[in-house]
Amino acid sequence: MRIICVLHNMKPWRWIWIGLGLIVAITCFKGLEKILPVESDYQRVNKYPSLVYLPDYTTGPKIYASAAILVEAVSGMILYAKNEHQQRAPASTTKIMTAIVCLEKGKLDDIVIISPKAAGTGGSSLWLKAGEMISFHELLEGVLLRSGNDGCVALAEHVAGSEQGFVRLMNRKAKEIGALNSNFRNTHGLTTPNHYTTAFDLAQITRYGFAHPEFSRIVGAKEEAIEWYLGEKSRIARNTNRLLWSFAGADGVKTGTTSRAGYCLVASATRDGRKFIAVVLNSPDRWGESARLLEYGFSNFSLKLLCKADTPVTEVKIRQGAPSVVSLYPRRDLMVVIPKGKEGEAQKKVILDYGALIPPVKAGASVGKISFYYQGQEVEWVELFPMERVQREYWWNRFFRRK
Repeated sequence: MRIICVLHNMKPWRWIWIGLGLIVAITCFKGLEKILPVESDYQRVNKYPSLVYLPDYTTGPKIYASAAILVEAVSGMILYAKNEHQQRAPASTTKIMTAIVCLEKGKLDDIVIISPKAAGTGGSSLWLKAGEMISFHELLEGVLLRSGNDGCVALAEHVAGSEQGFVRLMNRKAKEIGALNSNFRNTHGLTTPNHYTTAFDLAQITRYGFAHPEFSRIVGAKEEAIEWYLGEKSRIARNTNRLLWSFAGADGVKTGTTSRAGYCLVASATRDGRKFIAVVLNSPDRWGESARLLEYGFSNFSLKLLCKADTPVTEVKIRQGAPSVVSLYPRRDLMVVIPKGKEGEAQKKVILDYGALIPPVKAGASVGKISFYYQGQEVEWVELFPMERVQREYWWNRFFRRK
């Protein structure tokens, strides 16, 4: 009864304010149905986004490797995976990360003096001797083509002062590019406790490596002549990756073999603008299984550009905004992979965060996203933002402008 009396005696102007408040609340609540948060449950670097799964990624050719993955390198989409997050010994596929750190921290024209420790490293070798001098670039070729363990240690000591110092750089870089389930204890991949990675991480690392033109050139070369400093001697380093000779479009990347890791291979191939990366770990037939994965990619998937970073995808009207209409741009290109014959099951949607579009809106602020949907599932997305600042325009500004 007391509540009813209070409402009955309430001043009319208070009813007006309550009504306005209800209208605003209902409007905001309805707006929430259209708002999908731009934030995700995982952190992503705009310059180098993580790999994403395409639905039905477990279907594909029969693979007997302990772990495997197939990724389209341009889009970063996973098309096949088996035990992809299982931690395994990587053997010499470790050298992919070694090469990346060398390219980013070292100087290709430097001359490296071989230490006794480097010369004494076991396993596959470039037959380096203590005191010899060889260019940084020639050593890197020997590491990636001939899989020289001694060359790995020599490069590491030159860059970081010690192999362990270099390994710290490797682990730090792995985390930066999203290889979160890896731990490196040496530069070459010889069996060491607590030295591991995954098929997923190797695909992520390799995809990053291809951003370096020199990495792409070396891993795609069938052989290179390695010259010692001052022409003391030379050797032909022949790539250990047999697919370069047998698979159409093959252009990388690295083999690996130890008793603990088994036969491993990270392979890549490019045809008609599509680049696939296949990883097989502990495979009974690394050449055949890698070839089947790569061919599965080329035969069954097409690549499509949904939006370009420098091209607006939509215009939006902003109430009480100056300007009142603004174009929205994607943060980066959005390339997607679509199974051939199923293009009708793929679609793109522009989803706006109307709360973020209330002026003032900063230039570059995230105000929504463009999403790629396949079979009703959101597979990939890119943030949308305005390139210009939107000021708040009050009613008196519009009044005097009309005058």
